[in-house]
Amino acid sequence: MNKVLIVEDNEMNRDMLARRLQRRGYEIITAVNGAEGVELAHSECPDLILMDLSLPVMDGWEATRCLKKAPETTRIPVIALSAHALVEDRERAFAVGCSDFDTKPVELDRLIGKMQALLSAVSESPQRASGAD
Repeated sequence: MNKVLIVEDNEMNRDMLARRLQRRGYEIITAVNGAEGVELAHSECPDLILMDLSLPVMDGWEATRCLKKAPETTRIPVIALSAHALVEDRERAFAVGCSDFDTKPVELDRLIGKMQALLSAVSESPQRASGAD
């Protein structure tokens, strides 16, 4: 079972996404702001992170930047989630280290396809499998 960290400040969005992913067999951890997301990523070692970009305390861009700088979290794939489908937001998300980008409201099958592709790529990575740096 893959562990997924959802970093989302909107309670309704967070709970709905968590329930739908749990029904699909994912173990879910949630955070309500970017700082909490970074902290949980370090303590819980999720397999994948779904990161809202517009967050209180620390936005999703800065949280992703922090995760990608730290050796223990740099290899965790991050999918940016945004209500804005602007090309600039997408490009900025990739620039800070996000592995993929998806828009809200979330279309679950599309998001799960992206998640599965990233999780498969990570599990096939020789460095991740061996634990080597």
